[in-house]
Amino acid sequence: MGDTKILPGSRHRSPLKRPIWIILMVSFVSLFLVCAYIYPPNSGVACYVFSSRGCKVLTDWLPPPKRELTDEEIISRVVVRDILDTPPVESKNPKIAFMFLTPGSLPFEKLWDMFFRGNEGRFSVYIHASKEKPVHVTWGAFSMVDAERRLLAYALKDPDNQHFVLLSDSCIPLHNFDYVYNYLMHANMSFIDCFVDPGPHGNGRYSTRMLPEVEEKDFRKGAQWFTMRRQHALLVMADSLYYSRFRDYCRPFADGKNCIADEHYLPTFFNLVDPGGIANWSVTRVDSKSYRAQDVTEIAFSLNLWNGHMKLEVIFNGNFGQYSFSC
Repeated sequence: MGDTKILPGSRHRSPLKRPIWIILMVSFVSLFLVCAYIYPPNSGVACYVFSSRGCKVLTDWLPPPKRELTDEEIISRVVVRDILDTPPVESKNPKIAFMFLTPGSLPFEKLWDMFFRGNEGRFSVYIHASKEKPVHVTWGAFSMVDAERRLLAYALKDPDNQHFVLLSDSCIPLHNFDYVYNYLMHANMSFIDCFVDPGPHGNGRYSTRMLPEVEEKDFRKGAQWFTMRRQHALLVMADSLYYSRFRDYCRPFADGKNCIADEHYLPTFFNLVDPGGIANWSVTRVDSKSYRAQDVTEIAFSLNLWNGHMKLEVIFNGNFGQYSFSC
């Protein structure tokens, strides 16, 4: 016989002992915590069973339950939903409403006149001269928001106005009318500045008296100069819930905080009701700097243009590519 190798027999293995008691213990503890979260104990003794810090320790790491909406919030959401779900009315002659918020006359009236010339029927102009009757508007006060809403209300009376631009007396156009018209009319969103500012001039202005409708995590800031679609303008006019919260609790030096409503109301409002419908930035460049002669790289005067009228172009240092206006 040839060499034969005898393989050793298989070793005897004892059945695997499953840690049944561990599984049962983990299941019991999990069920206990879930029940405690759903049906929280009310007495201090029962809370002490979980931790010496009381019942709060259970909710430190569990997601907070969704709060029940107030009646005002339910009404507001129904109105918002219906406005956004209603297809905009098609206009045969869509126009842009240019709304000027100014303390008096327009210092750049001639420049704007050149901007509008030749485009009659494609724009409307509304001017709120705040130092004249019926309402005096104070910078930083809630009267600024009221003035913006008043301009929107008058502009909405014209069904052909499809886009609404808020400007100040110091604003100037940075592109010609055709560029601005096509840019805004083909945009499927509103250009409203909206961002989180965790500093003292942002969330530091928030008041807990706005709760429960406005929470600090939803509080936003942005420049007041906006351009918005007709649907969004209707939302602003229909709002009474958030308008009243900011009117009552976002005022200069209210609760020791210098809250400027025109910088917070619209950004917060649209962040709550239609965050996907705004661009979160504005097409208006805001710059409080005073420019001097050396800041201007070119001043081009071209005669015999626009039917013999002088054309004035002012080009500043810097990139204004994403902006249509400068204030």
